[in-house]
Amino acid sequence: MRKSLEWLYLGSGVFAGVFLILIAVLSLAQICGRLLGFAAYSFDDFAGFCMAASSFLGLAHTYRRNEHIRVALVVDRFSGGKRRLLETLCLTASTFLIGFFAWYAIDMAWTSYAINDVSQGLVPVPLWLPQSGMALGLLIMSIALFDDLVAVLAGGTPSYLAAEQSKKIAMSENI
Repeated sequence: MRKSLEWLYLGSGVFAGVFLILIAVLSLAQICGRLLGFAAYSFDDFAGFCMAASSFLGLAHTYRRNEHIRVALVVDRFSGGKRRLLETLCLTASTFLIGFFAWYAIDMAWTSYAINDVSQGLVPVPLWLPQSGMALGLLIMSIALFDDLVAVLAGGTPSYLAAEQSKKIAMSENI
């Protein structure tokens, strides 16, 4: 199960990277098109869709590697049982909020699919396609948060603290 979850988080991060590359390709094609007199219609719309997908699909991968900006001013002041309690409360609230957000993002994508909603650009794109990237990214992020919540409740270390500790060890070995 652990290996499957790690593959899920890594795969999500890889897809986020693919969408970043697509943004660069679309932007480059649009620039070259302007220079050559070719009108690249709706490329900016597609780049925006790719940006949304990249942002949301990259959430869990970034979170698991402790690359998100975490405001731990209060939590870092405690240790032992009090810190574990605060970590549990923060993870519970985060899991609930991101899960709530994911639920409504999935509902939005499903509704767009059901009513055949399309974008308003020159190229009508079914809106459930770009909305699916957001919904999937939020779903994977909620899984990652729940994964860490279960780890903390079982007495383990959450992924972001494990990543922080391994970074500190790697930095001390390089010095």
